[in-house]
Amino acid sequence: QVQLVESGGGLVQAGGSLRLSCAASGTIFPINTMGWYRQAPGKQRELVATITSGGNTNFADSVKGRFTISRDNAKNTVYLQMNSLKPEDTAVYYCKGEIRIRDYWGLGTQVTVSS
Repeated sequence: QVQLVESGGGLVQAGGSLRLSCAASGTIFPINTMGWYRQAPGKQRELVATITSGGNTNFADSVKGRFTISRDNAKNTVYLQMNSLKPEDTAVYYCKGEIRIRDYWGLGTQVTVSS
């Protein structure tokens, strides 16, 4: 079965950086769009960034210029480099992968940014 596993979350001070990774396994089919979403306490899950298999990217306005997304198709892995972190970036970050028009989600990794 398909699994997506996130890693790299943690506690960081404002202005710091973190790099999240998400590795997908259990599929013989290519992964189309991969992306990162986040959900803060009491808020809805929101898009952070996505990247297509061809490398086209999309970012939420709130993270443009601070976050970058990349992927290694050979490893079925997507990365999120987060720089200049702010307390409002605190959330559980989830990875999503689209395989044959179905979405698969990871369990999430906590990112906490202290002021």
